[in-house]
Formats: sequence, C-alpha cells, structure tokens
Amino acid sequence: MASTSQGALAGKAAIVTGSARRVGRGIALALADEGAAVVINARSSAAEAKAVVDEIAAKGGRAIVCMGDVTEPAVARKLVNSAVEAFGRLDILVNNVGIRLEASIEETTDELWHGVMRSMLDSTFLCTRAAVPHLIASGSGAIVNIATIEALFPSPGHSHYDAAKAGVLALTRSSALELGRHGMRVNAVSPGLIWRKGIEQAWPEGVAAWKAAAPLERLGTPQDVADACLFLASTAAGWITGANLAVAGGIAC
Repeated sequence: MASTSQGALAGKAAIVTGSARRVGRGIALALADEGAAVVINARSSAAEAKAVVDEIAAKGGRAIVCMGDVTEPAVARKLVNSAVEAFGRLDILVNNVGIRLEASIEETTDELWHGVMRSMLDSTFLCTRAAVPHLIASGSGAIVNIATIEALFPSPGHSHYDAAKAGVLALTRSSALELGRHGMRVNAVSPGLIWRKGIEQAWPEGVAAWKAAAPLERLGTPQDVADACLFLASTAAGWITGANLAVAGGIAC
C-alpha cells in the first residue's frame, strides 16, 4: 500500500457509489490507499458506510459518508456537492451502484424492469451529469463505470440486468466522445463472477461452471475489480478513454 500522502492519487478527490460493501467497498479502499479523499455512498447501509470511513481514517486517509439513493436526481447532485464541499474538488467518479436479480422475461414485471434500469443506468447518467462540471474544473477528470461481462455475453434470466449494463457501456463510449475535448476520460470495467461469502453453497453449479470456463480457473475478488478501477482512474491510463476492461479471468478472450 502506498502512503496516502505519496500515492498515485494523492491530492485527488473521488466518489464511489454503492461503496459500503463488497466491490464498491474494495474500490473505495483502493482509491484511498493511493491517496484519494473518498466519498462513501450507500442507500441504507449507514453503519457499513461509516465502517469504511473509519477504516480509511485509521490508515491516515480522508473519507466522508453521503447517504442516499442516487437514482434520484437531487441525491446525485447532493453526492457531488458533498465531495466538493468536503474536499474542495472532484477528480474521480466511480459509478458502481446497482442490483442483480434473476427473472425470466415472462417473470419480469414492469416494476422490476424499471427498478433495474433506474439502479444501473439512470444512476450512472445522473451522477455523471452532476459530476461533469466539477470534473472539468479539475482539469483531468476520470469516470469509471462498472458494467459486467454479461453486457457482452448475456445470460438467461438476466435480460433486465444485461440490458441495463449494455446501456452503461454505450453511455461510457458516448460520454468519452463528448467529454474528451475537456481532457476528461470515461471508461468501463466489466467484472465476471465475483466471490462473496456463501456463494459456493448458494450456487455450486454456477461456481463450478465458471471455474471450468475461465482460463484462470477462479472467481474474481473485489480487489481484482478495484485494481482495474485504480488503473483507469490514474494517470497510468492517461491516453485511454471509451474503453471497456474485462476483469473476468479470461472469459472474454
């Protein structure tokens, strides 16, 4: 871990939506470890969000919590404003928030379809729109959108999820085209199956199938995704925009 005062993102400020747990938490910790001040966002997991802030502070970093549902335009604006008020700037936005539910097309209700679209696609657009003026002001803003390998290789029972994430990829590319003239970069990370506690017991056939199909023969970890986001948010990716980085153990190769 780099010193927070000397890391690759020292002096930068970042927002990570949906960052109280799992992949979002891992991304927030990785950015903070490299020196970024981070806004931790969650819709309802206040205690877990505070725990992330406390973990960052214990390492000498800076972080705050901004609770709220970023599918609401006012909350997206509040999230961005909280970063600027607390840290004086905004350099990095990671759009991570989302839900993953399984349902066939016949089982997908209007409410479920629109709820998934709001969670995945609307939130990405709303936070991007709110953040753009401040990212431009930073002089070298970076957005990283979390998509999924299923946006390229859809799965049965995930039509709502896969369609929303495919929209995130299209938004990533169009945003990169539009915002590049300001020096801003917009990229996506598409994770594969990520390990979580109990997944082997809850879905043994899925885990076995994934390991059999993946050249690296394992599930991903939150750290795998976090490392990809860290790269795309840093100057190491200074000439990369509109890209989609598959973090899936070789499934997409």
